[in-house]
Amino acid sequence: MISIDLIRNETTRVQKMLDKRGSKFSLKKFLAVDADYLDNLKKLEMLQSRRNALSKDRTESSIERAKKIKQDIVDLSEIVSKLEKQRKDLWAMIPNMLDERVPDGESDKDNVAIKFDGKKQEFNFKPKWHDEIAVNLGILNIKNGVKVAGSGFYYWKGDGAKLMNAMFNFVLDMLRERGFIQMTTPILAKHNTFFGTGYLPFAQDQLYTTMGENLSLIGTSEQTLVAFHQDEIIDVNKPIMYTAFTPCFRTEAGSYGKETKGIFRVHQFHKVEQIIFCKPEESRAMHEFCRENEELILQKLGIPYRVVNVCVGDLGAPASIKYDIEGWFPAYGDYRELTSDSNLLDYQTRRLNIRFKNSEGKTVYPHTISATGITERCMLAIIENYQTENGDIKVPDVLVPYMNGQKVITKNN
Repeated sequence: MISIDLIRNETTRVQKMLDKRGSKFSLKKFLAVDADYLDNLKKLEMLQSRRNALSKDRTESSIERAKKIKQDIVDLSEIVSKLEKQRKDLWAMIPNMLDERVPDGESDKDNVAIKFDGKKQEFNFKPKWHDEIAVNLGILNIKNGVKVAGSGFYYWKGDGAKLMNAMFNFVLDMLRERGFIQMTTPILAKHNTFFGTGYLPFAQDQLYTTMGENLSLIGTSEQTLVAFHQDEIIDVNKPIMYTAFTPCFRTEAGSYGKETKGIFRVHQFHKVEQIIFCKPEESRAMHEFCRENEELILQKLGIPYRVVNVCVGDLGAPASIKYDIEGWFPAYGDYRELTSDSNLLDYQTRRLNIRFKNSEGKTVYPHTISATGITERCMLAIIENYQTENGDIKVPDVLVPYMNGQKVITKNN
């Protein structure tokens, strides 16, 4: 959530943000409900004060008047409670304030490339798609994944599973070296966790929800890592940095066409996340730090990439600004999203009631950064970029130690 004082005192600025995002949210309606809530809350507090004063006066008339006021308090309390819920429900629908660097645009086609890095591999043959290569090598089985769990599920097998673990272990080692604390987290979370991190109510259709339980499968460990400190006062004199390796689950509602070819958009995948809690004045630097980590990982893996500044039309409601890093896929013939890096400001910590004491001793909300470390999509990029004419896969040099010295994945391995 954004600050209620900001909404009340800088209404024009908030409305400009809503207009730029193309949001249909009625700020006028919210302010009317807020004013109604405050007015009735003030009346309730006055009635409670009068009842307390009459209770101290033990005369018969005072006791009688106190009884009458008691019913008025009950009735007004119900009104205030309903208005408070209505206000909270509306407040939760207001997206985050935008960073001034966010470009205009309506879709991912309008994202602005701000950096290119890495040399694209030149092939003397037509490069194949990642799934064709991996299936032919026997390290990927999509058919049995569909048989067991349905479309969007698959198996890595043998050297495929080995390469995936090598990639994730390499990234976890690197992030630990750069100051991150590794965590393991639940892969199910309560709905207030998804609300607190800003996924509800905005991404309801992406969740797999269990029947009869207030639980859903996580779509990213961001949800459980940020909520770890819910309702706590934390110390961010030094930024708190967490990483975790988890399976992630998403319905991928609305995905279709070329974007779904292979196993690029699936229902279950593995991911390493970067999460940072920091002082508000440090969040811009921490946002860049996470991007630096993402770039360094791809540089070490030898994947050509570009960094894009995500336009407002492609920016989720909780993010103030987001970078996507897109890797080069030779068979696809273009860059495709591998990682993202968002500055959420205090949007999540307000919703989750996470606070810290600043230098003046005032309790305020820290900022959060949510960034990908790496996902299985990067493995797909490795397969396409490191393929050979005979259908083998060269192992990136940095992963060879994690593969017990194995340098090539062949059909015979």
